[in-house]
Amino acid sequence: MGTCRESEPTQIFVPGPIIVGAGPSGLAVAACLSNRGVPSVILERTDCLASLWQKRTYDRLKLHLPKHFCELPLMPFPKNFPKYPSKQLFISYVESYAARFNIKPVFNQTVEKAEFDDASGLWNVKTQDGVYTSTWLVVATGENAEPVFPNIPGLKKFTGPVVHTSAYKSGSAFANRKVLVVGCGNSGMEVSLDLCRYNALPHMVVRNSVHVLPRDFFGLSTFGIAMTLLKWFPLKLVDKFLLLLANSTLGNTDLLGLRRPKTGPIELKNVTGKTPVLDVGAISLIRSGQIKVTQAVKEITRNGAKFLNGKEIEFDSIILATGYKSNENSFFTKEGMPKTPFPNGWKGEKGLYTVGFTRRGLSGTAYDAVKIAEDITDQWMKFNGPLSCRNICSSHIIHLHFNKS
Repeated sequence: MGTCRESEPTQIFVPGPIIVGAGPSGLAVAACLSNRGVPSVILERTDCLASLWQKRTYDRLKLHLPKHFCELPLMPFPKNFPKYPSKQLFISYVESYAARFNIKPVFNQTVEKAEFDDASGLWNVKTQDGVYTSTWLVVATGENAEPVFPNIPGLKKFTGPVVHTSAYKSGSAFANRKVLVVGCGNSGMEVSLDLCRYNALPHMVVRNSVHVLPRDFFGLSTFGIAMTLLKWFPLKLVDKFLLLLANSTLGNTDLLGLRRPKTGPIELKNVTGKTPVLDVGAISLIRSGQIKVTQAVKEITRNGAKFLNGKEIEFDSIILATGYKSNENSFFTKEGMPKTPFPNGWKGEKGLYTVGFTRRGLSGTAYDAVKIAEDITDQWMKFNGPLSCRNICSSHIIHLHFNKS
């Protein structure tokens, strides 16, 4: 009798780079490569472009920075877009971007692992449908690939809804409810603001110190002001100016329970990646009492929460505004970030590149994408095609694992 053998996975050779991720980062690299005449293939685990924006963001989200700081390489935002485009407008921009550069990702491809073989000089990227092979691999899954769920004692006991902001759409589902919002970053502030519009009563948990800055100052973007000043003045002096500006417009946020870090906002962002909150109205609602600020949670109970100051409050719902993290765990630090910091984190070894891990938003993505495309194009032109015939006498294998979602 014959024996049944498991069929070999389909082998797909890619003459240009394999790009993992069809968010803004992956699209930017593909566009820059296409503009230089280098083909590429994007593997995307979901069924759409920019899945974080399309599936894991709340309805009222807008770009936190003016559009000219957030545009992808080679294509500015339309002139008729507002200064801070909405989520829907940004998605339409991304889709137009992909269409302009004829970028057609292979959707529903979950990368299970990637291996580099020195003997052939090629990356082998395995998905559920086959193995893609190329000289270059670009990891574009980004620093916000997976939601962060905090380990709060008793959270599983809570009898009401517990929702991460990745699943939150609007405050309409929480109308007239008392809601515990865990987290005081941009998401926590904006979700609390959104809840107030539906007559909910948000209690926002502030566990750590936080910088809050006005988004605009007399019609000018605070971020834009900072970037201009940094061209002429030292970082610490610019930070002092920003704090002076914030205190003059928002008042002393320490009095509202929002304690400022000792390190200035830009320096803190550069060192830790922690982004300052850009206020779009939450501070005034905190001051009026519509948004309550609470201390850190000691534990969650069946019907509410106990706080470190001894208070216990009942809640109808809990929203976790605790952010996202990278899902990469090899070639990267334990936090899932490139081991080489910005501005040189985009290039690894043996044809491995990363984009979207700068902790500098879309402007950092654009910087990485241009650098990666330049570097790969130089190699492409030098060898006039794939480098599959290198005679490297080594059997060492590098493994790069991608966590499944």
